[in-house]
Amino acid sequence: MLIAHYGHRLPADYDLSIIRNRAAQRGALWDDMPELYFKGFLLRERGQYGAISNEYSSLYLWQRDQSFRDALVGGRYKTVTDSFGRAAIETRVALDARGGGGRVARFAYKQEQDIALDADLTSVLAAEIERNAAIARQKGAVAAAVGIDAQNWRITRILLSEEEPGEGKAGVAYQVLYLAKPLLDTLPQ
Repeated sequence: MLIAHYGHRLPADYDLSIIRNRAAQRGALWDDMPELYFKGFLLRERGQYGAISNEYSSLYLWQRDQSFRDALVGGRYKTVTDSFGRAAIETRVALDARGGGGRVARFAYKQEQDIALDADLTSVLAAEIERNAAIARQKGAVAAAVGIDAQNWRITRILLSEEEPGEGKAGVAYQVLYLAKPLLDTLPQ
């Protein structure tokens, strides 16, 4: 599995209704994408939920890296570059991904943590997989995934949730404008 995420910083006076309309219009085009667990159309709105600037981003969980490649080669990313330019796409090898009991993802949370140089990788990765399973069981969790950036030795934790930012919700909070979820229900619970 592969986690992919990219974002576009937007000017402070950008009309965010354009982004909301874009997500509503384009979201359904991903609803039956082969080998895609989910794609979140995400927004960070300046002054909301801790955001100091506006950002539009996309978050994916792919079944295989080949599927991500096919989306790039097949021109799916061209609509993004035509509108916003080319963003750096962060990719992570997924260590674990699970569905939760929640139904409507209203928020996405992304948390990153460096792995200490002297840490035992086997223990760290096993603990992250266990942690992810526990997060997926939390109230309101729609899905949880954890991935690794093996170049920089960093863990990335993703949570899709019904719950608003607040106590117990770690990481950067994004509003979910649309969640395409072709294979979300096939993730282990």
